[in-house]
Amino acid sequence: MAGWNLDNINWENFQKNKVDDSLLKIIRAASLVEYRSGDYVLYLKKVFYDDKEFIPLIENWGNEEKLHGKALAKWLSLADSKFNFDESYKEFYKNYSININADESVRGSRTGELLSRCVVEIGTSSFYTAIADCCDEPVLKQICLLIARDEFSHYSLFRRGMKTYQKNERINLKNKIFIAIGRVFEATDDELASAFYFGNRLNGKYNRKKASNEYAYYALKLYKEIHINKGIKMLLKALGFSSKYIFERILTKFVFIFLKIKLQIIELRIS
Repeated sequence: MAGWNLDNINWENFQKNKVDDSLLKIIRAASLVEYRSGDYVLYLKKVFYDDKEFIPLIENWGNEEKLHGKALAKWLSLADSKFNFDESYKEFYKNYSININADESVRGSRTGELLSRCVVEIGTSSFYTAIADCCDEPVLKQICLLIARDEFSHYSLFRRGMKTYQKNERINLKNKIFIAIGRVFEATDDELASAFYFGNRLNGKYNRKKASNEYAYYALKLYKEIHINKGIKMLLKALGFSSKYIFERILTKFVFIFLKIKLQIIELRIS
C-alpha cells in the first residue's frame, strides 16, 4: 500500500481563496480517471494471469491509484461544493469503457504492456509534479506531491517487470520506441476527454475532439522545461538508453517547443 492515507492529509490547512479555477477543471477529470483503476487491474491480471508474484503488486497498484482518486475527490468537496463526484463518476463510467476481457496484452507482448504502463506513469508523475509546482492551495499541493511520488514508484515497479520479461521476449528497440510513442499519443484518447467532459459537465453533446482540446488547453499550460526533462529522463531509462546529458537537453527543448506550439494551435481552435 501507499505510505499514506486520507488521514495523513492536512485537511485543516485548506484555503478556499487560493483555489484556482483552471486547476479545478483538470482535477475534476483527474479524480475520475484515478478512481477507475479497478478495470485496469482486471485487465492486467488477465494479461499476467500466471505470474503469481506480480499479481499482488498489480492489485496494490490499483488500490493506490484508487486512493489518489479518493483524495482528489475529497479535496474537490472542499474546493467546489457544487461538484458531485459520485454522479460525475457514474456518467463517466457508463460512457467510457476499456476491454477488460482481453486474453493477452493489446501491446502484443508483456514487455510492451509494461513499457506502455511506464509511459503512463511518467506522464502522471510529471503531471502531478507540475500541478504541485504551480499550485498555491496547500492541501492540493500536498496531495499532488504524494501522488507524484506514488506514480514514480509505480513507474519503477513496471520498469523492473519490463526488464524481467524482456529477457525472454527480447523486444527490439524499434518496436519499443513505436509502443512508447503510440502510448504518448493515446493521451488524447477518449478516457481523458470523457473524464473532462463529465467531470466539468460541459454543455452540448459529448465531442471527443472538443473535450480533448479543452483538457489539453488547461493541462499543457502547467508544464515547464524541468517537468519535460524529468519525463524524458524516465522515458529514455525505460527504453534502455544510458544517461546522455546533451541528448536529453536537446530532446527536452524539442518536446517543450512542440508542446508550446500545440498549445497555441489549441488556443486558436477553442477561441
